[in-house]
Amino acid sequence: MLKSLYSGISGLQSHQVAMDVESNNIANVNTTGFKYSRANFSDLLAQTKSIATAPQGNLGGKNSVQVGLGSTVDSTTRIFSQGSVDTTDKNTDVAIQGDGFFIVSPDAGNTYNYTRAGDFKFDADGNFVDNNGFIVQGWLKDPETGKVDSTAPITNINIAPGLTTPANPTNEVTLKANLNSGTNVENFSPAYRVPSGTPTDALNPAIDENGNPIKSGDVGVMFNDRGEAFSLQKDQGVWISFQSSIKDDGGAVAASDAELDITLELDDGTTERITTTGGSAANSAATNGRRYADAINAKTAITGVTATYDSVNNKIILENDNSSSYSSHNIRLKEVNGGSGLTVGTVTTAYTYTYDPNASSKPLNDNKTFTTVADLREAMEIQARDPDGDGVENNVEISVNEYGKLQISNPGGGDQDYTLDIAVTPYTTSSVSENTNFTTAMTALNSVLPVGGGAEAYSQSFNAATHSSSIDIFDSLGSKHTLRTEFRKTALNANQGSTWDMKISVPEPATIDTTAPFNEKTGSIRFNSDGSLATYDPPNVSFSANNGSAPNQQVNLSFGTSQQFDGITSFDAKSATSGISQDGYTGGDLVGIRIDQSGTLIGSFSNGRSFGLAQIAMAKFTNNEGLSSDGGSVYTQTANSGDPIIGTAATAGRGFIQSSALENSNVDLSRALTELIIIQRGYQANGKTITTSDQLLQTLLGLKQ
Repeated sequence: MLKSLYSGISGLQSHQVAMDVESNNIANVNTTGFKYSRANFSDLLAQTKSIATAPQGNLGGKNSVQVGLGSTVDSTTRIFSQGSVDTTDKNTDVAIQGDGFFIVSPDAGNTYNYTRAGDFKFDADGNFVDNNGFIVQGWLKDPETGKVDSTAPITNINIAPGLTTPANPTNEVTLKANLNSGTNVENFSPAYRVPSGTPTDALNPAIDENGNPIKSGDVGVMFNDRGEAFSLQKDQGVWISFQSSIKDDGGAVAASDAELDITLELDDGTTERITTTGGSAANSAATNGRRYADAINAKTAITGVTATYDSVNNKIILENDNSSSYSSHNIRLKEVNGGSGLTVGTVTTAYTYTYDPNASSKPLNDNKTFTTVADLREAMEIQARDPDGDGVENNVEISVNEYGKLQISNPGGGDQDYTLDIAVTPYTTSSVSENTNFTTAMTALNSVLPVGGGAEAYSQSFNAATHSSSIDIFDSLGSKHTLRTEFRKTALNANQGSTWDMKISVPEPATIDTTAPFNEKTGSIRFNSDGSLATYDPPNVSFSANNGSAPNQQVNLSFGTSQQFDGITSFDAKSATSGISQDGYTGGDLVGIRIDQSGTLIGSFSNGRSFGLAQIAMAKFTNNEGLSSDGGSVYTQTANSGDPIIGTAATAGRGFIQSSALENSNVDLSRALTELIIIQRGYQANGKTITTSDQLLQTLLGLKQ
């Protein structure tokens, strides 16, 4: 009888514990990071009145007779299910999505506690602490490498108040761009200036007004003033003459029945024979002279030569003014028969100027080949100054001006001045076609320039495809300097790809080269036939700001990987910079901190830079339920929890961190209130067992009476 009393009492005690547990859950319904618990009931050892017996013969087996002695709460289980996450307006609030715990220390890192409550803040000393004042553990930025090493031992997270970052000199400039390889470009610049009188042979390269060598550019890869490529092929070019050539050294024209019989050798190697017939013994010299001139002029469309009879001196004068692109230009009288008075010789007015991609590698030859604008300018000036080749020169000036145009003037004052009668016509043969864009650019020179008249003739502009990019770099003092990179297309190999000149410059007094101009450094960049980068030079520059900062600052130029498309490319697309960056910065003060998903505390500084200053460590346990609650929303390790596995968020099964957010309690009020009802009914029922047992005892005592 007394057993039932004690069973009821144990039931009341067990339900009281369950009530305590559930009341605690409800009390912490708004506690950040709280995980609710449940009471685990178990029965007490039963009293065995008889044991179980096995079946024997015809008698079946019998079960044991056991009477339970009540219940007890042998454990409580903490449920670590995910609580809902609410965003907040505080940058240092953090919540864990998934498994894991923040690590905090009450004694500067000697012992550790663990929490899901991420309501963190900085104290007056810059310690990153929770609401208990415990310091959050993690990793700090290494002052040597500037990186946060999450493989090192964890330590107190401390960010000193008023933190500043020193200036960092630029070590690398990274550029990603495309340089247009097409035949139509939008970005182009005039050919470099070349003064009059400048030689261009290999021993005496063209120089500018400062005495620096000129890379005036391969005309074959240049463009006109509409951005259309010349695309000159080998041997394409033009005829150019600077005066009308006259042959007037012939003798007297014969009278009577003499006939004209001459053979002209044309500049394409063919010959043209011109004859007359039907002469009369009664013809005068003047009659024959006019007959002969008419016969020669009948072939002018082929030969380019016109004839005039000089009745005063009784002779025929031949002239070639290079006026037609369809007729010949350089004429030689190969044979002369009859009584015309003409003598074997040459009627020369024009020379061919043809493109040869390798002409600039040797002195100019008699065929007047050219590669660069400087070559073309010099070849023209040599002819214009001494058209008859007798070594007596005039002062004709031909230059390339600041607009990339060939500029011709006839100031006079020389020993052999003459009126410049400039005529440019296309050059074609059976195997060489006309280059229309180049011819059009050159025929703009066609004009007459009297001696000392002040008039000038100009070609259309010669332009190179160009592109430029600029970025600010920093010295060791944090001073800013603009580094400008300019590219200019200079050569093309049909099989290997294109080459562009490269000029890197900084504003004076800064320097990047040891030769004048000291603030500029030149080089080149070459591309493969598929537009990928082949090579570039220089790979770096030695920068000195000359303002008291550290000199000879090495700045690496990262323009891409050879044979790859990860940097500068050259496709048939608009020249454009798609990305440019550098790693330097000036000094700055800490103005704010934010936390990313990996738990890295990123500091924002007044110089616009952001750096990882520290990283929050996270711990994971084999058995979270084995942790012991220590109050203040923290847990401690126990023998049954296992050792903490410490690492970064979102790795090895640890959850990721959400900043500006807090994890709510996982207490479900509807479940908790329902549990209260169940506990209450259990408590009431156990109370009834006690009162009922009491009534039975009273009945028993009444038997004695």
